[in-house]
Amino acid sequence: MTVLDSPIPRFHLAMPVDDLAAARTFYGEVLGLEQGRSSDTWIDWNLHGHQFVTHLAPERPQRIHNPVDGHDVPVPHFGLILTVPEFRKLADRLRAADTSFVIEPYVRFEGQTGEQWTMFLLDPAGNALEFKAFADDSQVFAA
Repeated sequence: MTVLDSPIPRFHLAMPVDDLAAARTFYGEVLGLEQGRSSDTWIDWNLHGHQFVTHLAPERPQRIHNPVDGHDVPVPHFGLILTVPEFRKLADRLRAADTSFVIEPYVRFEGQTGEQWTMFLLDPAGNALEFKAFADDSQVFAA
């Protein structure tokens, strides 16, 4: 089954960026996303079957952080839940691109409900991204 055939709806997310060329390099080359339509003020990206759009918007809101598992987690943030092998492959790709992490890849809540690999980074415009992988995918929504 492909993402397009999935019974789970695909999301659309538009995020502000202050430099479309930097967004094109980061999302297209560093993250390896397929680029879709674009204009002088926005670019569509295929984020694992979801429509992610970077919109030129030079004004940036103040950053907020919340404490989680001993780390300052940037808010807002977005990302994907990957498999553990996909997570490790992306972490290796980001390290090879000399990415600076807000929170280095590590296991959060180890040995507890919701154990997960997680990492946080910023795109060139300062948007926070989190990529994670659960040790047991059935615990994504566990309480």
